Amino acid sequence: MQSMNMQPLTGKELEYIVDSISNEELLLKQCAATAASIQQPAIQQACLQFARTHEHHLNLLFNALQQHQQLAPMQPQQ
Repeated sequence: MQSMNMQPLTGKELEYIVDSISNEELLLKQCAATAASIQQPAIQQACLQFARTHEHHLNLLFNALQQHQQLAPMQPQQ
């Protein structure tokens, strides 16, 4: 997915990514907590699968940030 023509992320794009990371972290925690408190194995497994999905989303978001890190300006934009 790396491209020679990658552009630095805009401030708005960074805000969206940060919000998405926060949301995915919350969903991951909620799914894990629900799985720990559920007695029915099928529902527990579904919650654990949802938690893995949110963990995967987090990894994708962090990877996107890392790919753009070299393009980020060293000083804040005015």
